[in-house]
Amino acid sequence: MWNELRASWALLIGIGFMMLGNGLQSTLLGLRATMEGFPVFTTGIMMSGYFIGIFVGSMIAPKLVQRVGHIRVFAALASLASISILIHGIYVSAITWTIMRLITGISYAGLFVVSESWLNDRASNETRGQMLSVYMVVITIGLGGGQFLLNLSSPMNVDLFVLVSIIVSIGLIPILLTARSAPAFALTEKMSLGELYRASPLAVISQGLTGVAQGTVFGLGAVYARQELYDVKLISIFMASFLLGSLIFQWPIGWISDRISRRVVIIGMSMMAIAACIAAILLPKSGPLFFAVIVILGGAVMPMYSLSIAYANDRLKPEQIVPASGSLVMVAGMGLSAGPIIVSFLMGKFGPVFYFIGIASAFALLMVFTVYRMTITKHVSPSDQKPIIVAGLIGTPVAEYNAHDAEDYVESIICRETGNLHEQSEGNERATERKL
Repeated sequence: MWNELRASWALLIGIGFMMLGNGLQSTLLGLRATMEGFPVFTTGIMMSGYFIGIFVGSMIAPKLVQRVGHIRVFAALASLASISILIHGIYVSAITWTIMRLITGISYAGLFVVSESWLNDRASNETRGQMLSVYMVVITIGLGGGQFLLNLSSPMNVDLFVLVSIIVSIGLIPILLTARSAPAFALTEKMSLGELYRASPLAVISQGLTGVAQGTVFGLGAVYARQELYDVKLISIFMASFLLGSLIFQWPIGWISDRISRRVVIIGMSMMAIAACIAAILLPKSGPLFFAVIVILGGAVMPMYSLSIAYANDRLKPEQIVPASGSLVMVAGMGLSAGPIIVSFLMGKFGPVFYFIGIASAFALLMVFTVYRMTITKHVSPSDQKPIIVAGLIGTPVAEYNAHDAEDYVESIICRETGNLHEQSEGNERATERKL
């Protein structure tokens, strides 16, 4: 793996800076919007613009990459992301900010496409999982570190907006100066949502509801924290706690889900998320126990993206994995976009407590549907489950392009299953010979 890391250092440093800026930007905008007196529902719509942009960008970016190449797309979209945050600082308007959030989402979708396809090209089948894990750690640390940059200046000043632009621009430098060639890129077909739902209803529902929860966490987290915590330092700790939970829980949950029924894990994580939401509502805010609960909630919410993809792969034929992953990204994008809009409406009408009620409701629906599916379909034996692949945090369309670049991984599954059938056939022949 060390050779692959040495070959990918520029990419990892670049995306790390990009996410540092992204982490600061998302919290800064939610916080500044509340300070400017934007209605909560208006803020929810504005923040959902990023996720709508991710959804749109995940369809546009692959065509751009195929047309002009990885490096040019990366440079153009990074510049666009840098420009858009400066416009936020100059023109304080809900309509302007919503349009800029949309452009930022499109830009980051392209950045994810380039970085993830490039990273997968550098990895082998044996090291792909480890490389993606390193990549996700870099992204998580970047997003988490961005929260603490919020303390460098007042959100009411333009300073932090300029800082985001500088950080994003710095992230562009190592990518443009790399001497290594970019990988080849080809478009993949998508499975229709109807076909995907027929193949795995729970994967579709899980991906959509997970998107609702994750979109709420990051789209409205700063809005909730501003209403309940007030202090900027506590707001940054609150947002960073979700990402700390992801770092702590991502690997253990993936390890467990490879060894027992994934549906049991989904129910367990849903119960953990609901319990954490109830505790967060009841506990005094700003105390150590409150933030510990937020870490647990982040540990329940964040790994669900990977788990939903793994569950779908268990129920798909190997040749369906690549086209199905694009549709899974589409479902997640719908949930990510809908979450902040629905929950912000409820928060504006009934109070900030509906931030946690909204997250808990998404997991309650997921738990009920999972139990229902368990009563009507048989489970996949853990020995027959395909290995979980680390997938992205909020907003990263890693599944689609990870699957595209993991065609070798799919082929290895086919070879493994073919090999198992071959071994079974040979065993039957030997048993027949013994009987004769």
